[in-house]
Amino acid sequence: MTQLNVRRIVTGHNESGDAVIIKDDAITGKVGDAGEFVLAWTTDVFPSNNNDVFDGSRRDVRSVSPGGTALQFATINPGKSSSHHRTRSLDYAIILAGEIELELDHGITTRCTVGDVIIQRGTIHTWRNPTDQPTTIVFVLVDAMPVSSAGRKLDSSY
Repeated sequence: MTQLNVRRIVTGHNESGDAVIIKDDAITGKVGDAGEFVLAWTTDVFPSNNNDVFDGSRRDVRSVSPGGTALQFATINPGKSSSHHRTRSLDYAIILAGEIELELDHGITTRCTVGDVIIQRGTIHTWRNPTDQPTTIVFVLVDAMPVSSAGRKLDSSY
């Protein structure tokens, strides 16, 4: 069941160099057992190339765009959770609706509510919705160098 309704308005330029709307559409997501995920835009380089005419939502990325950025919306269903994972990225997560638990190593858990901002810096984590309402989160993921700790490189799940 789809819960997200993401309207995407993309700007650009016409032949005269004037600012125009080049896309105004609704983005559909991928629905799974844990929830729904909508990839609204990606870039494949950073800094971004605003002359690129490619539709960034069509780039084939799982979550992190190697060398670039990704904007993703997620709804986590009640009682569901993500896998325990680490991404090779710097993630900005903003809770738009509901509540979520962020679990790190050794069961360290923090409850996050609407308006909270989580800066995820390559740590292994799980997103868990312990409530009876869906939780919606927007993620901005920026590719990052691999994390090293205690003299060893930590593997990324994706």
